[in-house]
This record gives sequence, C-alpha cells and structure tokens, in this order.
Amino acid sequence: MTISLSPDPVGPDPVGPDPVGPVPRRDDAEDFAIWPASARSAADGDATVGGVSLAEAADRFGTPVYLLDEDEVRERCRTYRAAFPDADIVYAAKAFLSRAVAHWVREEGLGLDVCSAGELGLAVATGFPPERIVMHGNAKSPDDLRAAVRLGVGRIVVDSASEIARLAAIVPPDSRQQIMVRVVPGIAAGGHTAVRTGTDDQKFGLSIADGSAQHAVARILGQPRLELVGIHCHIGSQIATVKPYVAAVRRMVGLLARVRDQHGVELPQLDIGGGHAIAYRPGERPLPVGILAGRVRAELEDGCARARLPVPRLTLEPGRAVIGPAGVAVYRVLAVKRTGERTFVAVDGGMSDNPRPALYGVRYTPRLIGRRSAAAPGLVTVVGRHCEAGDVLADGVPLPGDVRPGDLLAVPAAGAYHLSMASGYNLVGRPPVIAVAQGRARVLIRRESLDDMSRRDIGL
Repeated sequence: MTISLSPDPVGPDPVGPDPVGPVPRRDDAEDFAIWPASARSAADGDATVGGVSLAEAADRFGTPVYLLDEDEVRERCRTYRAAFPDADIVYAAKAFLSRAVAHWVREEGLGLDVCSAGELGLAVATGFPPERIVMHGNAKSPDDLRAAVRLGVGRIVVDSASEIARLAAIVPPDSRQQIMVRVVPGIAAGGHTAVRTGTDDQKFGLSIADGSAQHAVARILGQPRLELVGIHCHIGSQIATVKPYVAAVRRMVGLLARVRDQHGVELPQLDIGGGHAIAYRPGERPLPVGILAGRVRAELEDGCARARLPVPRLTLEPGRAVIGPAGVAVYRVLAVKRTGERTFVAVDGGMSDNPRPALYGVRYTPRLIGRRSAAAPGLVTVVGRHCEAGDVLADGVPLPGDVRPGDLLAVPAAGAYHLSMASGYNLVGRPPVIAVAQGRARVLIRRESLDDMSRRDIGL
C-alpha cells in the first residue's frame, strides 16, 4: 500500500522562527527573502552577496557566473548539526560538489553522500575522511564499488539484489564492509513526479510491500564479509512538510522490528535520506528543520519504545537545503523580443547551466541588477540561448518594462542541481563558480573554455 503525503491533505505543518538556515536581518528582507542572508541592495540598483557586488562580479568574471556564499553554506550546516545533535548529517554531493564545498562541509562536521567513483575520488583527494562517506546509487558500476571498498567508504547503500553478491566478491577476506539496504517505504512525497522516490513505481530501492527488502536483509546477513548496520530510505525531493518523514520513520521502525523478530538482529542505524524543500519564489516556505527534528525524534523514540527496540542512530542527507539558497546565478540580457502578447527576454545562459525548468517546470524569480529603473513592471518570459523551445528559465515573471540588451539579471536559489546537472549543449561551456565571503571573491571552478571541450574530441 502506498501512502500519498504531498501535498499535505490536512494543511501545512506549523512554521515557526526556525527555517532551514539563517534568518535574514536587513531592512529589505522582503525583497531578498529567498536570497542568501548576506544579500543587500545598493543605491545604484545593484545587489551584493557576501559583501561582493554582483554587477562588479559579472564584469570581472564574465557571464553567466555563479556566486556561492560560503558563510551561508556553513551556517546551514550548523543549523542541521544544532537541530540533530545526536545524528549523522551527511551532505548530498549530487546537489553540487567541488573541492571547496567538500572542505566546508567537512570543517562543519558533516559527512558526505556520493553516487559515483568520480564524486568519491574528488572528495578523498581533498582529504575528506572516507569513513564519513556514504555511497549511493541504483546502478553502481563495478568501478564504483571497487573504489568504495578500496578507499574504505564508511557505508555502502545496497539498492538491488545483484549488488550483494558483487560486493561480497570484492571485499577482501580479512575485512568487512558496512552495508545499508535502501528500502521503498510506499510513501509518495515530493515536488514533482520525477523526484518522488518513495513508491514502488520508480527505479530506486527494494520494496517492503513485495518482500524484496526483507529478502535482501536475509542475504546480506548470510555474507561474512558484509556487515548489515541499518536500513535506508529516501522518499523524494523538494518536500515542504514534515508528515511524510514521520510516516517513513514509522514504517522503517516496523521493518526494524521485523528484522529483529525474524533474524534476532537489532540494527543500530536508520537513514531517512534528504529531499528537504527550499524556497524558490517569495512566499514559499522551506521545510522547517527544527520542527522536522522534533517530530522525527518523537516518532522514532515512541515507535522504538512500542516495538521494544533500542533507538537507532539517525542519519539525514540534506543537499539542496544546504547549498541551494547559497547560490546566485547572474546572466546578461542578449535580446528582448515581443511576439504577440508575450515578451521574451533572452539571456546568455540557459538549459546548459540550469536544466531544471526543462526537466521539472521549476519557476524562479530573476531580479534586474546593476541599474535602477522607474519603468512599470511587466510580465516576461526569461529564456536561454539554446536551440530548444523549452529552454525557459522563468515564465511569467515581473521585470521592469524597459529591460534591454546589456542588462544583468540575477537568479537566487541557484546553488543546487544547476551546475551539477550542467551539460555541454551547443558547446557553450559551463560557467565559473565564485565563492564570496566578507567582501572577497575567489574562483572555485573556472569557466569551461572551447579548448577544454576540444581536447576530448580526438578523432578526425
């Protein structure tokens, strides 16, 4: 049976003064409600993030350019650590990973969740302790698994029955690899059907309903080189209410009790994944991490007490909620076209650096920066430069009626699933990532050049 919990059928969870991340303290808090807490407006129509002028950054580094507020990332890590002091907080690298980000989250006491040998290799090369890394993936390659075992990854999350035998053959005879089983709890939650991963009709995990999860547990317990330490679930992404997580914990505790009853084993760990929502537009609210912590902790303790189980150590895997609100993308307007009743504002980026609107229909709130405008706002469609009609960054958004080529547009909440999903479409090249903090800007990832892309093309 599948429980559908998004949207919340009985109203939203209470939202208090404890959102994910720092609360802005500024005079223009309403205008910058979904921006990094350091964002400020300037007298000339510019905006600053981390004390750095966005217009000056665009001139210095070119456009498109992505700015990442280091202090915002660190503060969001601390918010999770404070809300869940007795849990493992594991940053989901798929949201966005670079050497600097791996360094920041390590310094703030978080672990790391990786999905490939590439993400794993980058993290370990920065000095990230492999024992604090969790490896995921519904179809891990042999190279992925070999790298995880060789480098000493803390936990590997098994996502299919075939991985069990493969792992058992890879692990050296004199060692044991800690394993978790990814379970499908039968809960539908998430901001879009493409990111709902808690039901049986998608590619991730092993089902409780058909017995696949229980069968995997039994097989792992029979492998002397594999140490089953817990169960895992991830129910979806951009989830704005607490209730789906509470329901998932209830079902996972039920499975822990069944494992105990059937095998005499009390598993010490429970991973409930991530997927915590952030605000992309004014008026949207993020998943309140303080309320999440209280409700999840209460359900876990009560459920374990009823089942006469010891309370397992909890793991959470926030990615978007840590990095998403810390990023701002800046584009330059290349053309303004009025067709019928619509106005199209074309910028110098698009689906090659942000495919999310094309994939999920995500809506953003771009802002004119770099100059003041007294023109009345009108609704426009902000589009990218790529050869697809679906290359739309923002549809039906208000911009000043005199927006023109050469203007700069800034898009907040751009830190997650933009550059991590970026492509080489039209050989445009991926934008640079610039860290900003305390008035200083430094390059984390340089702009991808035509020479970078040409080096891979070796045939003629």
